[in-house]
Amino acid sequence: MEQRSGVVDPQALLITVAPTGAETSKADFPQLPTTLEELVRTAQECEAAGAAMIHVHIRDDEHLPTLDLARLTDTVQALREATDLVVQLSTGGSVHDPLETRLKVLDAEPDSCSLTMGTTNFGDDVFSNPWPFVCELYQLSQERRVVPEFELFDLGQVAALHRLLDRYGLPYGGRVHCDLVMGVPGGMPGTADALVAAVAALPPQVTSWSATGIGRSTLPVALASLSKGGHLRVGMEDVLTIRRGEPVESNRQLVERAVALGELAQRRPMTTTEAKELLGLRLATV
Repeated sequence: MEQRSGVVDPQALLITVAPTGAETSKADFPQLPTTLEELVRTAQECEAAGAAMIHVHIRDDEHLPTLDLARLTDTVQALREATDLVVQLSTGGSVHDPLETRLKVLDAEPDSCSLTMGTTNFGDDVFSNPWPFVCELYQLSQERRVVPEFELFDLGQVAALHRLLDRYGLPYGGRVHCDLVMGVPGGMPGTADALVAAVAALPPQVTSWSATGIGRSTLPVALASLSKGGHLRVGMEDVLTIRRGEPVESNRQLVERAVALGELAQRRPMTTTEAKELLGLRLATV
């Protein structure tokens, strides 16, 4: 199944940057953007390099993961003022955040939110997404007019997306965008074979999809996604080396590499306007 959205130029490539995440510590990786100032500067650099959407985790004054609503709201506002990027907040937070706190992320009024379609073993931890929580978060996104990105860590979660859409209908904006998160210990492997299987199993309502390869699977997943007509998510949330033994200097580096890979596949970076059209966000600004 190839990319099925006819909304924008099929050769346009949506590049999402995930600059921070919740797992890497600032002490271990000082390049990680954890303050609001660093995050905004990173967003501006990545937009200039070719990114059209930013997937946001935030940190507190001690550089630890947080879902503090005031900080989330300030972050959304700052990113909107400084960039034209689609602002997507993570509703996953860290694996330790309670479900009720994760639901409140939508109170910060982002353009988009991540919505993971099931519970996943996440290394030695468990990323909990029980079915009732998934349903509640999805219905809340419809009510709040926030466009979800469905995060799929394994084929069982692809099947769960069928179930969710059949039960509750389309998301706000009418488009269904997914991200295949591959290479997480406990999820599907970051291989071309796994990507092909996952894409073949996507619901017919899906209008666009991207793929994320964690760690060493970053390049194999990116190349497989491009070969199947998919989009890319890159960033220091997902990988900390630009090549074997060489640490990433900035998220901009990873976006620039994604742009270069896209050029090899004759795919140009999607504009932020096209990204909003692709995701159904145009309705929110009319």
